Amino acid sequence: MARMLIIFAMLALAVLASGKQISPRTIGWEGRIVGGSNAALGQFPYQVSLRTPSGFHFCGGSIYSNRWIVTAAHCIVGDSPSNVRVAVGTIYTGQGIIHAVSRLTPHPNYNSNLLTNDIGLVQTSTTISFTTTVQPIALGSTSVGGGVTAVASGWGNTYTGGGAPTTLQYLNVRTITNTECKNLHSATGNSALVYDNVICTYLSSGKGMCNGDSGGPLVANNQLIGAVSWGVPCARGYPDAFARISSHRSWIINNAV
Repeated sequence: MARMLIIFAMLALAVLASGKQISPRTIGWEGRIVGGSNAALGQFPYQVSLRTPSGFHFCGGSIYSNRWIVTAAHCIVGDSPSNVRVAVGTIYTGQGIIHAVSRLTPHPNYNSNLLTNDIGLVQTSTTISFTTTVQPIALGSTSVGGGVTAVASGWGNTYTGGGAPTTLQYLNVRTITNTECKNLHSATGNSALVYDNVICTYLSSGKGMCNGDSGGPLVANNQLIGAVSWGVPCARGYPDAFARISSHRSWIINNAV
């Protein structure tokens, strides 16, 4: 079967809103949540919205420290800091405390064709103040196997082709082993993309990631274990893939300085 992979990236509308040039391969499914629930204010204080200067949400991310955000490399590669804003402390797409950006650091070994090392860092120009609704999250340090309960969160379509909700969505998911992930993706032609530094989640058809929160968090036991990377749109019964944080932990720590 021909490969059916689409990166969880930006909508074509984002191109119009910001002038960004996005290849056809990345226009489509955006890592948004199908079958999720509305989040409450402060429930996910580490969640951020990456936006254009005009306020258009295009990717998610997680607060690592008071100046650094963890996201997906494909959200920021080839872009300029002046084109990106970081919104914190909100569950609504039109609100939040906005920070300008001084640096974008995609992983140096990120490959947009092979989707290797899809992890990146965003440095804010100003210090992020921590409150009850704005908090950093610890980086997962151990490799997570299958059968672990986790939560994914993000803004986005609640069904294929639908509009993005204004309220942050979340979904409780379970991880699967990389062997299981490869086997399930044999039908999509994407098994070779399930590297050791990828972590997969899988639920029944009708629940999963869908079309703008690439880079968004996957969290278990109050630790960041994944960043939304790629998948097949939308909630069709195939695993969702995340960059495995434990595999990139040293790189994040060494570069978020």
